[in-house]
Amino acid sequence: MNARLRDPEWREAFAHSHPGEWPLWQDAVAEPALRWPEPAPVHDPASLQADDIAVRMGGACLLDGVSLRLSPGEVGAVLGPNGAGKSTLLSVLAGLRAPDAGQVVLGGRPLPSLAAAALAMERAVLPQDTGVAFDFCVRDVVELGRYPHRGAPTRDEAGIAQAAMALTGVGHLAGRALNSLSGGERARAQLARVLAQIWHPLPGGRPRWLLLDEPTAALDLRHQHATMATVRRWARGQGVGVLAVLHDPNLALRYADRVWVLDGGRLQASGAPAQTLTPALLQRVWGVRARPVVDADGCVQLLMAPGGDTSKDREDMA
Repeated sequence: MNARLRDPEWREAFAHSHPGEWPLWQDAVAEPALRWPEPAPVHDPASLQADDIAVRMGGACLLDGVSLRLSPGEVGAVLGPNGAGKSTLLSVLAGLRAPDAGQVVLGGRPLPSLAAAALAMERAVLPQDTGVAFDFCVRDVVELGRYPHRGAPTRDEAGIAQAAMALTGVGHLAGRALNSLSGGERARAQLARVLAQIWHPLPGGRPRWLLLDEPTAALDLRHQHATMATVRRWARGQGVGVLAVLHDPNLALRYADRVWVLDGGRLQASGAPAQTLTPALLQRVWGVRARPVVDADGCVQLLMAPGGDTSKDREDMA
């Protein structure tokens, strides 16, 4: 050992450092490298967490080793081309499908340990299909979101459905049959339903979660932005964790805090949107050219054009 390391004052300076941060000198005696064990997954009691999720169907692997963590108050976006595994991942996170490997932990508890009634009060799910089998009016559909709370209605129970419809801009459609509406109007009515489902904070401060499968797919441009702005305000103001499957990287860049990009059932990239959704990634995953521009409000957006990668087109057509 170098003589200086025997000096008590010198050693004291590094007493609280990790061994990997201790200084080395050329004349120090070489010691075997320490191998630190891999840390076990940390289950944050206030997060929605997936660890190494795998889903198989027949001989196909729909998801392979996908992990993510979303915190209350955050808006997360899952992106990827058709068939990437986005909706499969959302169904696993919602507890609608059991993974073949890995686990989902909600608020520090394994998802399978939660009773369906308790889970329905903590998380709401908006599927892609927004039609209903019966001729319900919009008000009836939105009020279905309050069904999990029927045993303990709140003081303002009667007004929650109306408030949720006003928030999503469908209050004037309350008496219309849901299946008589346009696809975009149905999507906004169903968004009102899931907002009504988790309208109030839970006892003990347990976090609430909103899982949205392509919530903007049927919407015009104005309502795409209105919907994403609404769920972002909801996340910020209510402390709700929001995870949305999106197809448009520009919506993710503007409204999401974190993104996860899937392709072929595998996680290709994750992180802050502006640092993750790079032109190189879009070329590799989607086969398109992208050029970043900065909007007047400082938000990075992407100008996209066909990338000339015909091999990617052939894969998508197969």
